[in-house]
Amino acid sequence: MEYRLLGRSGLKVSTLTMGTMTFGGQGKFASVGNSGVDEARRLIDMCIDAGVNLIDTANVYSDGRSEEIIGEVLGGKRPKDVLIATKARFPMGDGPNNGGLSRYHLIRECEASLKRLRTDVIDLYQVHQWDGLTPLEETLEALDTLVRDGKVRYLGCSNYSAWHLMKALGISEREHRQRFVSQQIHYTLEAREAEYELLPISIDQGLGVLVWSPLAGGLLSGKHRRDGKAPEGSRQLEGWTEPPIRDEERLWRIVDVLVAIAEARGVSGAQVALAWLLERPAVTSLVIGGRTEAQFKDNLAAAELKLTAEERQRLDEVSAPPVLYPYWHQLMTASDRLGPADMPLLAPHLK
Repeated sequence: MEYRLLGRSGLKVSTLTMGTMTFGGQGKFASVGNSGVDEARRLIDMCIDAGVNLIDTANVYSDGRSEEIIGEVLGGKRPKDVLIATKARFPMGDGPNNGGLSRYHLIRECEASLKRLRTDVIDLYQVHQWDGLTPLEETLEALDTLVRDGKVRYLGCSNYSAWHLMKALGISEREHRQRFVSQQIHYTLEAREAEYELLPISIDQGLGVLVWSPLAGGLLSGKHRRDGKAPEGSRQLEGWTEPPIRDEERLWRIVDVLVAIAEARGVSGAQVALAWLLERPAVTSLVIGGRTEAQFKDNLAAAELKLTAEERQRLDEVSAPPVLYPYWHQLMTASDRLGPADMPLLAPHLK
């Protein structure tokens, strides 16, 4: 297992992170998975044995039950090198202040997560989504307080747009607050929108990138095929709608190439999709999840898979995002003065 620095911090995390959205099986998350304590213990042990040192969860996963299960498994005996990341933002009740990124909600939910996780400190505390009603100054002050009080070690955001993120980093610098060290984003062979702004910001501002649902909810596992029925246990069969697929024909073109490479290498499509992501600029770690030990075992093997230049090129070409404005204009008129942060999107077009 390789370990990479999380942004400009001194914290090293494994290139694969254990995702735990499948723990608990309550509410809408029942369609994703329903691992209980015993199964979760086996899965956590498997990941730790493979070298994974970061476990990712959120307070909203199964209404807190995912955190509780992690707390039951690791509480009081967590290996010293195992890190825990969690998130807050989504409603945790019906009251008017039970959601969002207000000081009230963030501090209360952090304390609740600490209790469920049976720990004194959260290693990476992430705001789960944007809140356009709460001033960023209030959110960042609350997060800064949590760090200074010793309840949180590092801060991250998730699902922010480019201007949300840059505004937050600017306020943190201006007001001398703890800044985000990472962002958790959706980024796959099928969904490469992050290359327009989010990866460039990560390179320019020194942010780590954690990728959620790197297999597009299983669509890039190699088990879904053109004109074929979704495999047993698929999230799509259970009504899970993330991520949205706007061009199904493009998806199947990508899957065709993915499967061809996987079959030639004697590995799964999932491993190829994950290996491609691990070599993308700015990517720190991929959050892998699954319902079974077999799924985790297969995903963990991706940490050792290295694609050839020809294989990467085939995947790059079949999945390339369109060069929108202002990027096509930059290619035409500014290609002599592009910097490292411009390269995730534009480098293939400079040859």
